[in-house]
Amino acid sequence: MIRQEITVPLELECGARLESARLVFHTSGARAGRVIWICHALTANSDPEDWWPDMVGPGRTIDTERDYVICVNMLGSAYGSEGPARENPATGKPWMLDFPDVTIRDTVNSFIAVRKYLGINKIDLLIGASNGGFHAVEWAIMEPDIFRRCLFLCTAPRISPFLGATVEAQRMALEADPSFREARSLDGGREGLKCARAQALISYRCFRGYGLTQSEADPDTLFARRVASYERYQGEKLVRRGFDAYSYYSLCNALDSHNAGRGRGGVQAALKTIKAQVTVLAVDTDQLFPPAEGRTWTAWIPGARYIEISSDFGHDGFLLEIPKISALIIMN
Repeated sequence: MIRQEITVPLELECGARLESARLVFHTSGARAGRVIWICHALTANSDPEDWWPDMVGPGRTIDTERDYVICVNMLGSAYGSEGPARENPATGKPWMLDFPDVTIRDTVNSFIAVRKYLGINKIDLLIGASNGGFHAVEWAIMEPDIFRRCLFLCTAPRISPFLGATVEAQRMALEADPSFREARSLDGGREGLKCARAQALISYRCFRGYGLTQSEADPDTLFARRVASYERYQGEKLVRRGFDAYSYYSLCNALDSHNAGRGRGGVQAALKTIKAQVTVLAVDTDQLFPPAEGRTWTAWIPGARYIEISSDFGHDGFLLEIPKISALIIMN
C-alpha cells in the first residue's frame, strides 16, 4: 500500500483547534473495484498489510490489487498523524502532555477530511474492530449516506464501565513512572508503558487462551514463570515498535469519549439512523465486548445482522481467527 499524508485544520470537541493537523494514511494502488475503508485498532497503524497481513494484501481476502483500500492513522497515535509525538508549532518541540484531548468524533472528522481529499463519495465496505469499531460506528452515524455495508468487529457504540476500568488502570501504570510526568523527552514513561501494555493484553485475551499458550512445559516446575516472561515481552515489544507513552495516554483518553448517543438522544436513537447494511461480530470469549452486549445493540440498527464466533483468544479473536473473519468479509 502507498503511504500519503495531508495537513488540515481541525476544530476539536474540547474547544481547541489544530491549525495544521497532519493526517497519515495508506491506500492501495489503482482506484478500481470495491472501496474498502479500514479503521485500525488502538496501537496499529495506517498500513493494514503490516498488522493484518493474513487478511489484507495481494490475493488476500481484502485484495489490494483488486479493491481500493484506505486506512487512516488515528489522531493521537505514534505513527504519523497529529499527536503527542508530533511537533507543537508553538514550541518547536513534541506536544507530549500538551497535546489537546481528542475524541472519537474528532478522529472521524479527520477521516472525513481524507475522504473528501480523495474524492470518495461512496464506500462499499467500512470495517472497524475494537476501538477502530468505535470510529466505524460513529462514522456510520455521522455520514449515513456514504456507506453501503459496515462490518463492526468486537466493538460497541459506547465505552463500558469495564473497559473504562481497564483503560484507567493503564493510565495509572503510565503515571506511576516518574519520568512520564517529567516529560523531558518522548522516552519518558517507557517503563510505565511496558506495564500498561502488559495489563492491556490480559483484557485482550482470556483464561482459555493463556492456558493453551502459556502453561508450563514442566509439570513439576517450582515457580510458574513462563507467562511472566510473555507479559514482559509484550511490553518490550510495543516500546521497540516506536510507540511512546504520551501517544498511548492520548489514545486512552480518547477511548473515554466514546458515546455514539451523545447529543443524539441516546445510543439507541443514534443507531437507528444508520442506513448501511450492518453486520456485527462478537467473540464468545471476549471480555471487553461480551456477546450479550453485542446482541442487544445490534437489534437497534435497522436490518443489522449479529454473528458470534468461538475463539480461544478472547478479544484478539478478530486478529487471529482469519478464516472466520474472512468468510464474513467475503459475504459483505
